[in-house]
Amino acid sequence: MDVLWDTVPGASGGVTVREVADALDGRELAYTTVMTVLDRLAGKGMVQREREGRAWRYRAAASREAHIAQLMLDALDLGGSRDAALVRFARSVTGTEADVLRAALDAGAAQSLTDRVDAPRADRPALADEATDR
Repeated sequence: MDVLWDTVPGASGGVTVREVADALDGRELAYTTVMTVLDRLAGKGMVQREREGRAWRYRAAASREAHIAQLMLDALDLGGSRDAALVRFARSVTGTEADVLRAALDAGAAQSLTDRVDAPRADRPALADEATDR
């Protein structure tokens, strides 16, 4: 996955099995092993593939950050108290990481508030402009 994530997304439509195998130089992996792993990752939805001639081009289905965030959410679902796990996690981050989390939470709260304010309400009559747009 690192090879796929490290590929510049806008610069190519993905990478071939050969390009992944070459990027893993020094690991002594057979071409067929790399092909099998990429095929299985495609089956699991972790990578997307597109036919190019006789070969496939592979690219990550989600960014590294999105994947890590999903892993964190999955870990919270493993059981026990989510609240306790979140508190323990929050206590383990550095000051800078806490600032990043705080800013993300503030931005999320502001966006949530904006979404609620901008959303049409069923209990109020439509404005003249809204009625003509429909």
